Amino acid sequence: MKNITFAKSNILNRKIKLIWDFRGLEALEIAKHHCVHLQEFSEKENLIFHKINSIQISEMYSMAFIIVNENELFVFRDALKPHRGEVAK
Repeated sequence: MKNITFAKSNILNRKIKLIWDFRGLEALEIAKHHCVHLQEFSEKENLIFHKINSIQISEMYSMAFIIVNENELFVFRDALKPHRGEVAK
């Protein structure tokens, strides 16, 4: 029983990257602006995050992301509706 509890607590300690994808000529500018809203939301709700940033993948595709603790994942996910998520490295 201890091993199961230990395994569950390790899973909930992961960092999760929530991602929003933007496409088009203004994708990078929109992704950067979205980061401002992610920061504002986190501060307003007193939520902890590890990193907020935007990345340009190509001229027509950029993304914004926030890295959060898995135990707060549902608060961020339900309020902000990310396009996708993954375990952060």
